[in-house]
Amino acid sequence: MEKKTTAPAKAAAPKSSGGGLNPTFVIPILLIIALLIYFLLLGDAANFEDALKKKPKNALGIIYSGGIIVPFLITFMLTMIVFSIERFITIGKAGGSGNLDAFVRKVRSLLDQNNIADAIKECDKQKGSVGNVAKTALQKYAQLASDTTMAKDQKLVALQKEVDEATTLELPMLEKNLTILSTLASVSTLVALLGTVIGMIRSFFALGSGGGAPDASELANGIAEALINTALGIGTSAFAIMFYNFFTSKIDGLTYKIDEIGMSLQQSFAAHH
Repeated sequence: MEKKTTAPAKAAAPKSSGGGLNPTFVIPILLIIALLIYFLLLGDAANFEDALKKKPKNALGIIYSGGIIVPFLITFMLTMIVFSIERFITIGKAGGSGNLDAFVRKVRSLLDQNNIADAIKECDKQKGSVGNVAKTALQKYAQLASDTTMAKDQKLVALQKEVDEATTLELPMLEKNLTILSTLASVSTLVALLGTVIGMIRSFFALGSGGGAPDASELANGIAEALINTALGIGTSAFAIMFYNFFTSKIDGLTYKIDEIGMSLQQSFAAHH
């Protein structure tokens, strides 16, 4: 009677750490919020001494005087804040529920003892991206350990491939939306420069239109518009760069931990099998 051979079950792919916010929906909403802030909060009549809103009497009125570029700069600032918070939460979850260094040491210790079952239990406790990748690799480790059809070198290659594939599934979720922060770092400065140029054009126009006696009020408004846009753009750009570098270094740290576990898996498999 012919025997049926059952293919070994493939290890489940690691669960992602979270899809994150969708910029396509979030950024237009932030633009609407920025416009409301500009026209209703900053442009409130109580922030000005005159009905034409040319003489601000507090900081809100001064920011409003920055002109039509200000709502876009506020949008950039809100986008930077929202996606920085979102990445902070997502990358924080990726580290798992316990101390990551202690988890890696524990898994390496269990691998030295060839105790795969307990190592998988530690991954279930840790969770997060590192725990997910480690669990998938450990399940492949257990499968390869009982496989008699492959040579040792082939098993080591298959094990490394499993680690690489699991890492590939996790890392995009960690790096998602980081391009927004890197883009804001440069775009904010450029848009602010546009606002600065518009303000300086207004200033020079005030100098030229007055003949021998330039309009001091219009001159001051033009210079204020230029400086307000510059301040908003540079501030947003500076924070975007800082947050981007911070999150990149955190992701590099997680990747290093994954590589450390992958190397331990290779060494353990070579020693025990």
